[in-house]
Amino acid sequence: MDSHGQYEQRLVWTVADTGIGPLLLAATRAGLVNVVFHATDPVRDRALGRLASRLGAGPVQAPGSPLLAEAVRQVEAYFTGGRRDFDLPLDWSLISGFNRQVLRELARGVPYGQVVGYGDLARRVGQPGASQAVGVAMGSNPLPVVVPCHRVVESDGGMGGFGGGLETKRRLLALEGVLPEPLF
Repeated sequence: MDSHGQYEQRLVWTVADTGIGPLLLAATRAGLVNVVFHATDPVRDRALGRLASRLGAGPVQAPGSPLLAEAVRQVEAYFTGGRRDFDLPLDWSLISGFNRQVLRELARGVPYGQVVGYGDLARRVGQPGASQAVGVAMGSNPLPVVVPCHRVVESDGGMGGFGGGLETKRRLLALEGVLPEPLF
Protein backbone atom coordinates (compact mmCIF):
# COMPACT_ATOMS: atom_id res chain seq x y z
CA MET A 1 0.00 0.00 0.00
CA ASP A 2 1.09 3.53 -0.59
CA SER A 3 1.00 6.26 2.08
CA HIS A 4 -2.67 6.94 1.28
CA GLY A 5 -3.80 3.36 1.88
CA GLN A 6 -4.20 2.64 -1.85
CA TYR A 7 -2.73 -0.39 -3.57
CA GLU A 8 -0.03 0.50 -6.04
CA GLN A 9 0.19 -1.31 -9.36
CA ARG A 10 2.70 -4.08 -8.84
CA LEU A 11 4.49 -5.84 -11.65
CA VAL A 12 6.50 -8.93 -10.75
CA TRP A 13 8.39 -11.27 -13.03
CA THR A 14 10.52 -14.36 -13.27
CA VAL A 15 11.96 -16.57 -15.98
CA ALA A 16 11.07 -20.26 -16.26
CA ASP A 17 13.24 -22.73 -18.14
CA THR A 18 11.09 -24.88 -20.41
CA GLY A 19 11.34 -27.38 -23.21
CA ILE A 20 11.12 -24.49 -25.69
CA GLY A 21 13.63 -22.25 -23.94
CA PRO A 22 13.28 -19.59 -21.28
CA LEU A 23 9.85 -17.99 -20.81
CA LEU A 24 9.40 -14.66 -19.09
CA LEU A 25 6.35 -14.74 -16.83
CA ALA A 26 5.05 -11.40 -15.56
CA ALA A 27 2.11 -10.73 -13.27
CA THR A 28 0.18 -7.91 -11.68
CA ARG A 29 -2.05 -8.14 -8.62
CA ALA A 30 -4.87 -9.16 -11.01
CA GLY A 31 -3.04 -12.13 -12.49
CA LEU A 32 -0.56 -13.32 -15.07
CA VAL A 33 -0.26 -10.48 -17.57
CA ASN A 34 2.51 -11.52 -19.99
CA VAL A 35 4.43 -14.54 -21.23
CA VAL A 36 7.40 -13.90 -23.51
CA PHE A 37 9.26 -16.52 -25.56
CA HIS A 38 13.04 -16.82 -25.85
CA ALA A 39 13.59 -14.68 -22.75
CA THR A 40 17.33 -14.17 -23.01
CA ASP A 41 18.61 -11.10 -21.17
CA PRO A 42 18.12 -8.65 -24.09
CA VAL A 43 14.62 -10.00 -24.92
CA ARG A 44 13.67 -9.98 -21.25
CA ASP A 45 14.91 -6.41 -20.74
CA ARG A 46 12.98 -5.11 -23.78
CA ALA A 47 9.81 -6.90 -22.68
CA LEU A 48 10.06 -5.56 -19.14
CA GLY A 49 10.60 -2.04 -20.47
CA ARG A 50 7.47 -2.32 -22.63
CA LEU A 51 5.46 -3.66 -19.69
CA ALA A 52 6.65 -0.88 -17.38
CA SER A 53 5.66 1.69 -19.97
CA ARG A 54 2.22 0.19 -20.63
CA LEU A 55 1.33 -0.60 -17.03
CA GLY A 56 2.97 2.33 -15.29
CA ALA A 57 4.82 0.13 -12.82
CA GLY A 58 8.47 -0.77 -12.41
CA PRO A 59 8.99 -4.52 -12.77
CA VAL A 60 10.39 -6.38 -9.77
CA GLN A 61 12.00 -9.79 -10.09
CA ALA A 62 10.03 -11.96 -7.64
CA PRO A 63 10.20 -15.68 -8.38
CA GLY A 64 8.83 -16.37 -4.89
CA SER A 65 5.64 -14.41 -5.52
CA PRO A 66 2.80 -16.87 -4.92
CA LEU A 67 1.22 -16.22 -8.33
CA LEU A 68 4.52 -16.56 -10.19
CA ALA A 69 5.57 -19.63 -8.21
CA GLU A 70 2.26 -21.28 -9.14
CA ALA A 71 2.60 -20.17 -12.77
CA VAL A 72 6.09 -21.69 -12.95
CA ARG A 73 4.82 -24.91 -11.36
CA GLN A 74 1.98 -25.17 -13.90
CA VAL A 75 4.21 -24.29 -16.88
CA GLU A 76 6.78 -26.90 -15.83
CA ALA A 77 4.01 -29.50 -15.38
CA TYR A 78 2.65 -28.66 -18.84
CA PHE A 79 6.05 -29.20 -20.46
CA THR A 80 6.56 -32.53 -18.67
CA GLY A 81 3.12 -33.83 -19.68
CA GLY A 82 1.61 -33.51 -16.20
CA ARG A 83 -0.82 -30.70 -17.00
CA ARG A 84 -3.13 -30.01 -19.92
CA ASP A 85 -4.89 -26.87 -18.72
CA PHE A 86 -3.76 -23.81 -16.84
CA ASP A 87 -5.65 -22.66 -13.78
CA LEU A 88 -4.25 -19.20 -13.17
CA PRO A 89 -5.82 -15.79 -12.77
CA LEU A 90 -5.18 -13.78 -15.93
CA ASP A 91 -4.82 -10.03 -16.27
CA TRP A 92 -6.28 -9.15 -19.68
CA SER A 93 -5.33 -5.46 -19.45
CA LEU A 94 -2.80 -5.61 -22.31
CA ILE A 95 -5.49 -6.52 -24.84
CA SER A 96 -9.01 -5.33 -25.55
CA GLY A 97 -11.93 -5.42 -27.95
CA PHE A 98 -12.08 -8.06 -30.67
CA ASN A 99 -8.62 -9.41 -29.82
CA ARG A 100 -9.61 -10.03 -26.20
CA GLN A 101 -12.87 -11.66 -27.30
CA VAL A 102 -11.03 -14.02 -29.65
CA LEU A 103 -8.35 -14.92 -27.09
CA ARG A 104 -10.93 -15.62 -24.39
CA GLU A 105 -12.81 -17.93 -26.77
CA LEU A 106 -9.55 -19.66 -27.65
CA ALA A 107 -8.67 -20.13 -23.97
CA ARG A 108 -12.02 -21.65 -23.05
CA GLY A 109 -12.98 -23.38 -26.28
CA VAL A 110 -9.93 -25.11 -27.79
CA PRO A 111 -8.66 -27.80 -25.45
CA TYR A 112 -5.26 -29.47 -25.22
CA GLY A 113 -4.49 -31.68 -28.19
CA GLN A 114 -6.93 -29.96 -30.56
CA VAL A 115 -6.53 -27.23 -33.15
CA VAL A 116 -8.88 -24.72 -34.72
CA GLY A 117 -8.69 -22.80 -37.98
CA TYR A 118 -8.49 -19.00 -38.06
CA GLY A 119 -11.85 -18.88 -39.88
CA ASP A 120 -13.47 -21.32 -37.45
CA LEU A 121 -12.39 -19.19 -34.53
CA ALA A 122 -13.74 -16.08 -36.28
CA ARG A 123 -17.11 -17.83 -36.67
CA ARG A 124 -17.12 -18.82 -32.99
CA VAL A 125 -17.00 -15.15 -32.00
CA GLY A 126 -19.69 -14.17 -34.47
CA GLN A 127 -17.41 -12.61 -37.11
CA PRO A 128 -17.26 -15.20 -39.93
CA GLY A 129 -15.33 -12.94 -42.30
CA ALA A 130 -12.65 -12.01 -39.80
CA SER A 131 -10.08 -14.79 -40.18
CA GLN A 132 -7.28 -12.29 -40.88
CA ALA A 133 -8.29 -10.30 -37.81
CA VAL A 134 -8.07 -13.54 -35.81
CA GLY A 135 -4.50 -13.86 -37.08
CA VAL A 136 -3.79 -10.37 -35.80
CA ALA A 137 -5.29 -11.32 -32.43
CA MET A 138 -3.05 -14.39 -32.26
CA GLY A 139 -0.01 -12.24 -33.06
CA SER A 140 -0.89 -9.82 -30.26
CA ASN A 141 -1.54 -12.52 -27.63
CA PRO A 142 0.24 -11.34 -24.48
CA LEU A 143 -0.16 -14.78 -22.84
CA PRO A 144 1.08 -17.41 -25.30
CA VAL A 145 1.18 -21.04 -24.15
CA VAL A 146 -1.26 -20.24 -21.30
CA VAL A 147 -3.73 -18.81 -23.84
CA PRO A 148 -2.88 -21.40 -26.52
CA CYS A 149 -2.50 -19.44 -29.77
CA HIS A 150 -0.26 -22.29 -30.99
CA ARG A 151 -3.49 -24.30 -31.46
CA VAL A 152 -4.71 -21.99 -34.25
CA VAL A 153 -3.80 -23.21 -37.73
CA GLU A 154 -4.71 -22.55 -41.34
CA SER A 155 -7.84 -24.25 -42.69
CA ASP A 156 -5.80 -26.05 -45.37
CA GLY A 157 -3.63 -27.69 -42.72
CA GLY A 158 -0.79 -25.17 -42.85
CA MET A 159 0.82 -24.04 -39.63
CA GLY A 160 0.08 -20.33 -39.97
CA GLY A 161 2.30 -17.86 -38.19
CA PHE A 162 3.51 -17.77 -34.63
CA GLY A 163 5.19 -15.10 -32.54
CA GLY A 164 7.53 -17.61 -30.93
CA GLY A 165 8.63 -18.95 -34.33
CA LEU A 166 7.31 -21.88 -36.31
CA GLU A 167 9.73 -24.35 -34.72
CA THR A 168 8.34 -23.42 -31.29
CA LYS A 169 4.79 -23.86 -32.60
CA ARG A 170 5.71 -27.30 -34.00
CA ARG A 171 7.21 -28.33 -30.66
CA LEU A 172 4.14 -27.20 -28.71
CA LEU A 173 1.80 -29.05 -31.08
CA ALA A 174 4.01 -32.14 -30.88
CA LEU A 175 3.94 -31.95 -27.08
CA GLU A 176 0.14 -31.99 -27.26
CA GLY A 177 0.11 -34.92 -29.69
CA VAL A 178 -1.20 -32.93 -32.67
CA LEU A 179 2.01 -33.38 -34.66
CA PRO A 180 4.59 -36.16 -34.50
CA GLU A 181 7.70 -35.49 -32.45
CA PRO A 182 10.64 -34.39 -34.61
CA LEU A 183 13.06 -37.19 -35.40
CA PHE A 184 16.07 -35.06 -34.50
